[in-house]
Amino acid sequence: MKRWLLFCFCAAVFCSCGHRERFPDEPAIEFVRLEKVDNGTNVDNQANLVVHFQDGDGDVGLDEEDTVGVFAPDSAYYYNFFIDFYEKQNGNWVLVDLPMPLHARIPRLSDNLPESIEGEISILTYINNIFSPYDTIKLQCRLVDRALHESNVIETPEILVKK
Repeated sequence: MKRWLLFCFCAAVFCSCGHRERFPDEPAIEFVRLEKVDNGTNVDNQANLVVHFQDGDGDVGLDEEDTVGVFAPDSAYYYNFFIDFYEKQNGNWVLVDLPMPLHARIPRLSDNLPESIEGEISILTYINNIFSPYDTIKLQCRLVDRALHESNVIETPEILVKK
């Protein structure tokens, strides 16, 4: 598992003959579901986060070689799917800076640019902050395309984590 994040990519690009729906060039995402992964220990460690996406020019995703310039490892855009981790601490939501980020690098979804694409992205992510006694969390997420257009921010429902 690389850098606290293991991601699994599952994108369905809907193609049809004739008229294609056109979306804005900025990606848009929508929360679909978050499913805890049963690891057999009665402790919640990971969950599968599924989001629906749309992008009008199809430039979502990075190639493995995209590691220079704005996509360099020390750049803000090395990752293209950003996940912020919040804990409910004494009734208030607090953004937690985890030792390893939950962010992911979504692989390139289309080589046929420009084209409107949509589908689902599935990411396996950690949900248990082992350094904290708090057991209620939520995630905030956003997607950035290769032109650095940022999507809307989505939020999961609150999640009770078995410690």
